[in-house]
Order: sequence, then structure tokens, then C-alpha cells
Amino acid sequence: MIKIDKKEDGFYQFILKSDNGNTLLKSVSFNTENEIDSTLKDIKLLKNTNGKLFERKTNTDGKFLVELKNSKGKIIGSSGLYSSEAGMENGILNISNSLDIGVK
Repeated sequence: MIKIDKKEDGFYQFILKSDNGNTLLKSVSFNTENEIDSTLKDIKLLKNTNGKLFERKTNTDGKFLVELKNSKGKIIGSSGLYSSEAGMENGILNISNSLDIGVK
């Protein structure tokens, strides 16, 4: 599920959630909901062409995370931390699947 929130600072953010309500990824801030809509369309098109959406990373504590990129390579969202590489790969699968679900 994709949830769009208006933050206290007036900017917008989308949050990808799993079926059980866990947060999978939080986006960067956007000025308008239209920017989010355009970005989500761009991501879905990139996903359908097998483009590079995800960048896998490890932080200084050895935890794993994923960054979501748009078609221009700009980071537009980051996952939470995973304790294992397998957990991160499962997270990528869940994020990818949630990109096909409608916005609420």
C-alpha cells in the first residue's frame, strides 16, 4: 500500500507499507502531491522495463538498507534497516510488490 502524508512542514511524503502495516520505505519530501504522482508513475514505468530501481547499501554498523531511485538515478526513498542481506532482499521484493498497489 502507498500512503501519502502531508507533513507538518507543508511538504508531502509517500510511505510504502506491507499488507500487515509495517513500513517498508519512506520517501524524500515533495512540494506537491502531483510531484509524488509523477514520481510513482515514473517508478512503475521503470519497474516494467526492468530498470535499476534499487541500490543496496550497508551502513557502518553492518546493517543493510535499500534506496529507491527514479529513472534519473535520484534517490527518492529509503528503507528501514535490515539485520541480514536475506532480509533486505525480501524487503526489496515487498517494496517492489507494493509499488503495484493503489494509493490510499
